[in-house]
Amino acid sequence: MGAEPRECLPERPARGRRVNWAEWAPLILLTLAALAGGVLWLAGRRGAADLVWAAVTLVALLPATWAVLRQLWHRQFGVDVIAVLALAGALAVREYLAGAVIAVMVATGRSLESYAQARATRDLRALLERAPRQARRRTAAGAIEVVPLDRVAAGDRLVVGPGDVVPVDGTVEEPATLDESVVTGESQLVSRAAGEPVASGVVNAGAGFGLRATRSAAESTYAGIVRLAEEATARKAPMVRMADRYAAAFVPFTLVLAGLAWLLSGQFVRAVAVLVVATPCPLLLATPIAIVSGLSRVARRGVLVRDGGSLELLGRARTLMMDKTGTLTAGRPRAAETVVAPGGDRDEVLRLAASVEQLSPHVLAAALVRQARVQGLTLGEPTEVTEEPGRGVRGRVDGRLVRVGQLGGELPDWAERARRRAELAGRSVVWVSGDDHPLGAILLEDPVRADARRTVRRLREAGLTRLVMVTGDRARTAEQVARAVGVDDVVAQCSPQEKASRVRAESARAVTLMVGDGVNDAPALAEAHVGVAMGATGATASADVADAVLTVDRLDRLADAVEIARYARRIAVQSATVGMGLAVVAMVVAAAGGLPPVAGAFLQEGIDVLVILNALRALGGGLRRRDVPPATRELLDRYAGEHAPVRDVLARLRDTADLVATRPQSPECVPAVREVHRRLVDEVLPHETAEERQLYPALAGPLGSEEATSTMSRGHVEIAALVDRVGGHLAEHADGRLRPDEVPDLLAALYGLDAVLRLHLAQEEEDYFSLNPADGDGNAR
Repeated sequence: MGAEPRECLPERPARGRRVNWAEWAPLILLTLAALAGGVLWLAGRRGAADLVWAAVTLVALLPATWAVLRQLWHRQFGVDVIAVLALAGALAVREYLAGAVIAVMVATGRSLESYAQARATRDLRALLERAPRQARRRTAAGAIEVVPLDRVAAGDRLVVGPGDVVPVDGTVEEPATLDESVVTGESQLVSRAAGEPVASGVVNAGAGFGLRATRSAAESTYAGIVRLAEEATARKAPMVRMADRYAAAFVPFTLVLAGLAWLLSGQFVRAVAVLVVATPCPLLLATPIAIVSGLSRVARRGVLVRDGGSLELLGRARTLMMDKTGTLTAGRPRAAETVVAPGGDRDEVLRLAASVEQLSPHVLAAALVRQARVQGLTLGEPTEVTEEPGRGVRGRVDGRLVRVGQLGGELPDWAERARRRAELAGRSVVWVSGDDHPLGAILLEDPVRADARRTVRRLREAGLTRLVMVTGDRARTAEQVARAVGVDDVVAQCSPQEKASRVRAESARAVTLMVGDGVNDAPALAEAHVGVAMGATGATASADVADAVLTVDRLDRLADAVEIARYARRIAVQSATVGMGLAVVAMVVAAAGGLPPVAGAFLQEGIDVLVILNALRALGGGLRRRDVPPATRELLDRYAGEHAPVRDVLARLRDTADLVATRPQSPECVPAVREVHRRLVDEVLPHETAEERQLYPALAGPLGSEEATSTMSRGHVEIAALVDRVGGHLAEHADGRLRPDEVPDLLAALYGLDAVLRLHLAQEEEDYFSLNPADGDGNAR
C-alpha cells in the first residue's frame, strides 16, 4: 500500500507559518519615516523633519478618510471619524510630530490586529488547507486508481496510505492507528480495530489500511467541518465593531469636550489634544482580538463556532436545553444484560443471537454483534437467514435453528420476570429462541454518557442557571436519564414542533443554548440563540442549521466551549472598558491643558498596546478542568478496560441472587454462591485494591486533592465487607444446603453487593474515567 507515488497523496500544508510581510509593511515604512524625521530634527534640520512628519500624517490620513467616507455612503457612522479628525487637526495646528505618532499608532494597531487574527484563526485555516482533494480507490480488478474526491461514493473501497488524511467517513478493513487531533483536539494516537467507524479528516499515523466508504465526501464529517470553518472565517462578529454601537454617544461626547476645551481656552491645540487621546483603538482592536482568539481556542477543543457573534452569545447563555438520545445518552443501543432460561449458558445465547444477526442492517443487530465481539465470542456462519420486518431474524447456526426478535404467546416464569425487569429499568428486550422454546433474553439500553453528569455540573459552574432535557422518548425513561445527569426539568414525548416551541419560549426569557444530534432536532436548534449540533454522529441536517458543532463525540467539550466563551467575552469587555476609561481620563486632562498633542499621542499608543496585550490573554486560560498527565491516562485506560470482566461477574452475581430468592432449597444454590464468591475474591477485590493503591493517588492532581477519592475508597471498604459476609455464610455449609433462617441475610448481602458494586462502577466511570479525553465514547453505564 505504501508503494504509490507520493504525488498522489492528498495535499498537506507545510508546518509552521510564514511571515506575511504585507501585514507589517505599512507599520515598518511609517515607523522608519517617523524615525528619519527624528534624526533630521536632532541634526538641527527641523523644517525637513516637520516636512517628513507631515508626509507621514498625510499618508495615514488619506486612506482613513476614504474608509470613513465609504462608511458614511453606506449610512454607517463609527468612531473611526475621531482618528481622521485627530490626524487632520494635527496638520491644521502644525503638530506634525503628534500627527506622525498618531499615524504610527493607527498602523501599529492595524498590524497587531492583523497578526492577532492570523494567530487566532490559524486553526480554522488549517482545516481548510489540509482538506484532501483526491483519494486512492480500488477498482473491481483490484488495481488502485487516484480519483477526485467528489467521485468517491458510499460502498467504494479506498486505500489510506501512511500520513494521509482520511478522505471520507468509512469503516476500516484492518487495524489502523490514527491521529484524530485535528477533528477531536486530542493529541493521543487512537487505534481502531477492523470494522470500526472512522471519521473523515483524521490522519493515518501508522501503516496503510483499507477503508470502506460509508458516505460520499460531501456528506462526510470533515466536509461539514470545513463548511463551518469557511463561514467562521468569512463572517464578521457583531462585537468586532462594538465601538460603532457606542459611536452615537462617544463621538458627540468627544466633539463636545474638544469644542469646550477650544472655546473656554481659546486654544485649538487643546481640541486637537482631546481628539488625539480619544482615538478608540481599545474598542476597534482589543475586542475582535479577544473574540477571535476564543474562536480559535474552542476549535482546538473540538467545537467549531460559526462566528464571533455566536461565541459572544455562548458566553452570555443562561439556559441550556438538551435532547436525550445521542446527546445525554450514547445514541446507540448496548447489550446491558443477558438473561437465560434455567440451566442455560449466557455466553452461548449471546453468541447464537449475534451469529444470526451478522447480516442484518438493524441497529439492534449491530449492538448484539458488537457485544459478542467485546466478550471475545467466536461467531458462527449463519445459513438460511430470513428477516421479517417488525418480527426479527431467523436462521441456522451450527445446524441449530435460532430466532432473534419478538416472542409471541405466554411467557415462562423466568421470561416474565426478565420482561418486568426490563420494563422497570427502561430497557428493551430481544428474545432468543430455539426450535420450540425461548433460550434467553438480551436486555438493551441506550446508556447515559459517562461524562454527562460531570458536564452538567461544569455547565452550572460556568454560569448556566437552568438546564432542561427535551425528548420524544417515554416519560419514564426520560425521567430516569434526567435524574442520572441532574438537570432541572424534563419534557418528554415531544414532537420536533413541540421542541422548537419550547426552545422559542425559553429563548424569550434568557439567552438559550440547544444541543441535539438528530434531524428531528434541527427546528429546535434553529430557534435557539445558539444551536449546538453533535456533529461527530454525522447528523448533517442538524449541523447545517447549528451555530456550533461538536466535532468530537464528547459532551464535555460543550462545557469547555462555554467556559472559553465566557472568558473571551470577559477579556474583551475588560480590555475595552479599561482602555476607554483611561482614554476618557486622558481626554479630560488634555482639555484642561495638561496634555499636549505629542504627549497625548504617545500616551494613547501606550494604552493601545496595553489593551491589545491584555486581549491576547484570551488565547489561554479560563478552563476549570485540569489536564490529565499521560501516565494517569494510561491508568484510566487500564482500569476502564477491567470494568468489562467486573460487569460479567456482576451479571453472575445477580443470577445467583435470583436463584437463591426463587429456589432457596435447590441443590444448585450453594455451588452457585461459591462460584460467584470465588470470582469476587479472585477478580473483583484485586481490581479494587489495585485502584486504591495506584489509580486514586494518581487522580489527586486532576481532581484537586486526595479527598476527592475518599468516598470511592469508602465504597471499596463496603464491597470487601459484603464479600466477606457472603463468605461467612458459605463457611457454615458443609452439606451444601441453605438453612431457611439464613436465606434473608444471604439475599441482603448478595443484592446489596450487586447494588453497591453497580453504583461504584457507575461513579468511577462518571467521575474518573470521563476525565480521559482519549475515551471517545466514554464508559457509559
